[in-house]
Amino acid sequence: MPSEHTAGIVVAFYTSNVDTFERNHDELDIEFLGNTKGKPWRFQTNMYGNGSVSRGREERYRMWFDPTLDSHRYSILWTPRNIIFYVDEIPIREVIRNKEMKGDYPSKPMSVYATIWDASSWATNGGQEKVDYKYQPFIAEFTDLVLEGCIVDPTDQLLSSNCTDSISGLIGREYSTITSDGRRSMKWFREKYMYYSYCYDSLRYPIPPPECIILPSERDLFKDSGRLRERMKFHGGIHHRRRHGRNGRNSRRRSKGVAIV
Repeated sequence: MPSEHTAGIVVAFYTSNVDTFERNHDELDIEFLGNTKGKPWRFQTNMYGNGSVSRGREERYRMWFDPTLDSHRYSILWTPRNIIFYVDEIPIREVIRNKEMKGDYPSKPMSVYATIWDASSWATNGGQEKVDYKYQPFIAEFTDLVLEGCIVDPTDQLLSSNCTDSISGLIGREYSTITSDGRRSMKWFREKYMYYSYCYDSLRYPIPPPECIILPSERDLFKDSGRLRERMKFHGGIHHRRRHGRNGRNSRRRSKGVAIV
C-alpha cells in the first residue's frame, strides 16, 4: 500500500461487470480509503447487484495493522449462495443470499480489477482530507493473485451450466463455510473495528435490507445513523495484530487473492 500521506487516495480490489452491463452491473468491493500518516487505516466493503447503486451496502472498518508495512491477503468468496470477505484468514463480512434480495444479489459473470485513484471528494474523513500531490507517486503492489472459478462469456446474464462442477467444488471448500472459530474471529473483528454499517443505519434504511442479520451485540454499538455511539479505542497501537485464522489457528499469508465463480 502507498505510505506517507495518502489522504484521498483509494486503492480498490474488486469484481465487477460494469464494462459489459453499464446499467445493471454487479460489483463486490474492498476499498482502502486513504490515510493521514500516523492514524489507523480505514477500508470498506460494498456490494451491488443488478445496478442497485442507489442501495449502497457499505460497511466501513479500521484496520488492526498498518498495511504499508507488509503484504496481506484480501479475499472475496462469491458463490450462488453466499459472499464472504476475508482479510488474511479472518472472515470480516458474510452476505447470505435469500429470495427477498431478488436481483440485488450479484449473479452475472464478473471480472477482477485493481485500481488506485483520486477520491478526494469522499474517501478520507468524508472528503475533508484531499489528495496532496507533493507526496506522489502513489504506488500499490498486488502480488500472488489467485482466481478460482470458470471462464464464461462475459455477456451471459445467467451462470453457465459449464460452471456446475466448479461451483460445487468451490462450495465444498473449507473457506466457503465459516466455522464456529471463524464466527468468533468475525465477531471479534466487527465489534472492535467496524465503525459504520448500512444494516444499522435506520435513517437511510428504516427497514433493513433483506440480507441484514441484526445482532444485538453489534446493534448496541451503533446510533441510528449506522455510526458508532462511542469513539473507537485502540489497545496496543495501530500495528497490533491478532490472527485467529479461519479455524482459529494462527497463520500468515503474503499473498492477495480472490476466489470467484
